[in-house]
Amino acid sequence: MKKVDLNLYKFSGLEHAAVADLSTLNAEDKEQLLMAGVDVDSAETSGTFLQVDHSNVHCGSTDKDVEVMDIKKALEKYDGLPEYYFKLIDKDKDEFTKSAAENLHGGYFVRTKKGAKVKAPVQSCLFLKAEQSGQNIHNIIIVEEDSELQIITGCAAAHSTSMGAHFGITEIYVKKNAKITFTMVHNWGENVVVRPRTVGVVEEGGVLLNNYVLLKKVKDLQSYPTIYLNGEGAVARFNSVLVAPEGSHIDSGTRIIQNAPNTRGEIISRTITTGGKIIARGHIQGNCAPARGHLECQGLLLGGGIIHAVPELEATVEGVELSHEAAVGKIAQEEIEYLMARGMDEDEATSTIVRGFLNVDDMKLPKKLQIEIDKQIAELDSNNAM
Repeated sequence: MKKVDLNLYKFSGLEHAAVADLSTLNAEDKEQLLMAGVDVDSAETSGTFLQVDHSNVHCGSTDKDVEVMDIKKALEKYDGLPEYYFKLIDKDKDEFTKSAAENLHGGYFVRTKKGAKVKAPVQSCLFLKAEQSGQNIHNIIIVEEDSELQIITGCAAAHSTSMGAHFGITEIYVKKNAKITFTMVHNWGENVVVRPRTVGVVEEGGVLLNNYVLLKKVKDLQSYPTIYLNGEGAVARFNSVLVAPEGSHIDSGTRIIQNAPNTRGEIISRTITTGGKIIARGHIQGNCAPARGHLECQGLLLGGGIIHAVPELEATVEGVELSHEAAVGKIAQEEIEYLMARGMDEDEATSTIVRGFLNVDDMKLPKKLQIEIDKQIAELDSNNAM
């Protein structure tokens, strides 16, 4: 992991006024948010949260079955959230968790009611707007027993922000027979440093589905979420699509720990480098049988760059079934020739293969988000980034 000089960033004095109506945001900021999956003009949400630098500027729920609050207010309202706040992550894990613990700027608290099936997604955005902004975030998500929730989190930097840092802690609690679909889209800047720290626990019969999309250049990102399947029949599935242009350094992965019988874990990663470096990690640990897990890492090198795949399967008891497949390299020449034989030139054939590789249809994203991601893929293609 690369060393980060915290002295380069401003961790105080970057407060902003509340924004009652998100439609009043300027066009450039709206565009950046939309490219991170957050549609401020959409009425099809159950709640919205927006953090700009050091201030929560907008927060609220439109569904009585889901609570959306600023984390600071939630800590006040619920006496410090003793059952949830820093219960999955050690404050002293590293300098980034320490920074968030000692100088918290904000973050969201989202909790469903027991048995609630929340149909519309909660959308949240963590936004860097000021130059050299250093942002400390702590999010807590609680999906109560027998409830269902979808969250779309967009992390972005303004067009005018050339340099910044985001340190984000997220603790996720999926209770018995509950389900969460958590989608994160990153749209950072060329000189932004990102250090998310995410841990979740899934209880009996619970399901956690995680989608992660990063198609834009980021200077330095290191992320390794860990999910504990602690209840019988618990499920976790991670699906990520990452692109590293020249100048990007991405160290990203997922760990699933199976601590109960009949659990299932799946990690699917698709990565492309067009000049940047990607370290694609994955770790499934089976500690209780029967349990099943599958890890898959596919990488394409286009125009230079490095992809370093680090898959790990660890079985500590008999009766655990873990599988793994990985492939890193260039596009197979026979695939290009197959399409060229059907009338495409070489560039068209290559673009078609890459667009198919980056396809996110299997994530079952909301239509508007799907369209926006398709636009970003097309933009990469038109700029000859692929």
